[in-house]
Amino acid sequence: MALTDSPLYQSTASLQLSSSPHGKSPYSSAKLSPLTFFPSSLSERKSCPQRKLVIVCKKVSGLQEAMRMRRERELQSTKKIRRRPPLRRGKVSPRLPVPDYIPRPPYVGLPMLPELAKEYQIHDSEGIAQMRAACELAARVLDYAGTLVRPSVTTDEIDKAVHQMIIEAGAYPSPLGYGGFPKSVCTSVNECMCHGIPDSRQLQDGDIINIDVTVYLNGYHGDTSKTFLCGNVSEPLKRLVKVTEECMERGIAVCKDGASFKKIGKRISEHAEKYGFGVVERFVGHGVGTIFHSEPIIYHHSNEEPGCMVEGQTFTIEPILTMGSIECRTWPDNWTTVTADGGPAAQFEHTILITRTGAEILTKY
Repeated sequence: MALTDSPLYQSTASLQLSSSPHGKSPYSSAKLSPLTFFPSSLSERKSCPQRKLVIVCKKVSGLQEAMRMRRERELQSTKKIRRRPPLRRGKVSPRLPVPDYIPRPPYVGLPMLPELAKEYQIHDSEGIAQMRAACELAARVLDYAGTLVRPSVTTDEIDKAVHQMIIEAGAYPSPLGYGGFPKSVCTSVNECMCHGIPDSRQLQDGDIINIDVTVYLNGYHGDTSKTFLCGNVSEPLKRLVKVTEECMERGIAVCKDGASFKKIGKRISEHAEKYGFGVVERFVGHGVGTIFHSEPIIYHHSNEEPGCMVEGQTFTIEPILTMGSIECRTWPDNWTTVTADGGPAAQFEHTILITRTGAEILTKY
């Protein structure tokens, strides 16, 4: 579940993220070549006999030009995709009950969002074993939820199935009651970036849907999400989903003890930009463990934030990519966040454990 700099966080949990410094200009590493122009008319030559005008421009490689042309074709295809009506809120059913014998996270029952914990979550061998168990359960639940994705199924039905599987395993669905969130899972369809609330809307043929599952098992949270295809999905949308997953994988690949956090955003941004996709800056990854959300904040875009990874540490990497604008707007429910231009968005997320030589993906089984 992504952290955000939404006004809700600012007012309730002092979690307003400051404007993140951007990385280097996309032109900073490009080779530049001067083009020289001389005055053509006699009068111009007389008025400035010793001068020449030098214009510096960026060389465009054949690959860059090909990528630009493909991007234009994809944008044209996206316009065709977007002929369907924009996402609208359906009916939200009552909150589902959780048996009394299942332990609750400490935030349940509180109307305010918890503050972001400042300490990194670094685990001993027992803590790592507990994290593995929670994350494995989250992965199994997410995999099951994905099997339910098909046209005519409602996101409310997915929520009920996820809720039941989690409580049958003796765990608590972490989103339920977090800052007042009314459901056990986040379901974000098409232009919804994240934090979509399950409701009565039926999935349509050609939709994409991100399902974000977090479970609280034996005092530890396991957090993961994936974007699924519903029915016959267009090739441009398939490419968006595929590249988003690749971005997450490339971010994970740079992680190890002593590595700087900014490498994650650099690697993700480089891959996304190669395909012409935008990386959403507002939503970030986070530390996770006995606490749902803690430091470090994981930026997915190019940045110069300080800090290095430590062996035994657990956190999420969860990039969101868009076909168009990376700007967003949040519905009156204070959760559902959609792209400002109505373009599609995709997200993938894993919880990882930092090791001496790399990173172990915990949300797999």
